[in-house]
Amino acid sequence: MRSNVPDYVADRYELPPTPKTNGVARSAFARPTARRAKWHRPYILCLVVADFLCAVLASYTAISQFETQRVTAGFDGRTNFFQLVAYVGLPIGWLLLLWANGAYDRRVIGLGTDEFKRVFRATIAVGATVSFLAFAFQKDLSRGTVGIVVLGAMAYIFVLRLMLRRVLYVIRRRGRLATYRMLLVGSLPETLFVYKVVSRSPRAGLVPVAIHLSEHLPASRRAQAPIPVHYGRDLVDLVHELRADTIAVCGSAGAEPDELRRLAWQLEGTGIDLVVAPQLTDIAGPRVHIRPIEGLPLLHVEEPKLSGVAWLAKNLLDRVAAALGLIVLSPLLLLISLAISITDRGPAFFRQLRVGHEGRVFKVWKFRTMYTDAEERKSKLEAQNEGDGMLFKIRDDPRVTPVGRFLRASSIDELPQLINVVKGEMSLVGPRPLPADDGDYLGDVRRRLLVRPGMTGLWQVSGRSDLSWDEAVRLDLYYVDNWSLAYDLSILWRTVGVVLRRKGAY
Repeated sequence: MRSNVPDYVADRYELPPTPKTNGVARSAFARPTARRAKWHRPYILCLVVADFLCAVLASYTAISQFETQRVTAGFDGRTNFFQLVAYVGLPIGWLLLLWANGAYDRRVIGLGTDEFKRVFRATIAVGATVSFLAFAFQKDLSRGTVGIVVLGAMAYIFVLRLMLRRVLYVIRRRGRLATYRMLLVGSLPETLFVYKVVSRSPRAGLVPVAIHLSEHLPASRRAQAPIPVHYGRDLVDLVHELRADTIAVCGSAGAEPDELRRLAWQLEGTGIDLVVAPQLTDIAGPRVHIRPIEGLPLLHVEEPKLSGVAWLAKNLLDRVAAALGLIVLSPLLLLISLAISITDRGPAFFRQLRVGHEGRVFKVWKFRTMYTDAEERKSKLEAQNEGDGMLFKIRDDPRVTPVGRFLRASSIDELPQLINVVKGEMSLVGPRPLPADDGDYLGDVRRRLLVRPGMTGLWQVSGRSDLSWDEAVRLDLYYVDNWSLAYDLSILWRTVGVVLRRKGAY
């Protein structure tokens, strides 16, 4: 049965049969209905109010830093008009430019760095707009005023958005509010892989509720899945039955262009999102670009950028930040050294051979957290080793001193690695430094040597010692292939929370 679209239109464009929802035929040109998941609406409203207040606060900060006569000179003494512009017009302009740059897009808010990149682009737009208007109307605005307003508003917006994001994470951790219910479509291995990845990141707010198989499997195989498995059902009907709002087409299921296109047609007007999880894994978004050719979207994957201006800026930032850190923390480092020497006779520092950039061997600096005879006692504890791969780990290691146990739990024992960063042997962010017991690293592990090892990294913020060797290698390889300065800053920020929670530190 066709819709109420005229026959000549349907015949010419070969429209698919109109899908039915709850037994009612839906027009091929129906307007989109309201989305089932509405959590983003109050969240976006909170963002709008917070951004407006940030812009007002930035204007107040700028005005309080300059004499009123100097600030309002370009407005012929009309103070009220200037304040109206500063406290109303400029904040509204901020909201408009944030909206124009997609800073309120529900697909980017609450996760990743893209939200803050869009805020930064809006900041540049605000600065350019204010400068242009001042030039066009020949208003003598103070550069300091403009700078404080623009940069101050951006800083306030960043901080408040981070705080709101934390609140969102807490809500998602405590229940299934503020989430999207997802139906996975594809083969069982492909859907289970996506289920594992998505479930590992509850902050994303995606909750898989069921699997729709693209091929028939016996009941014994389907029983392996942790969520209900369906086969041969109409996807739109199943989504409505499950009260889901997202369909994720996994792996090879998205390789059939006609099927994927028809599914997109069916979802028009339902308010249901369609996402594709391709088999291209562990490749970050900035390295992937879509280049359409005659309707064929080609995914172009760029090479990892391990050189250039950004790489030079990373190395410079590492050394400057590490040098400042050593200067600021020198009293604390001295006190810790004395505490170690008093409680257990021996050196305060422990230096161990590690493999670094391009296979170079160096000695890593750490505070000594074990008794002086720890290496001799290691052979007797091999049976208690809880680590795998190349790492030797025991949760309650008897070789650790009382002071060392505190230093490990708080990660203070790694602060002397700032010396390695200043010397260029390590970076603030990077893969975990590998032990040099066997420097002949083969296979995927060797790729980690393309960059300097880091004091922190994805392994640090994703579980630390609780991770398996294979998972730690996967995270390090992901960092090598997808690093960026923004990603480094994000990892440094996440490290603060991980260290305070003392998760996986032993």
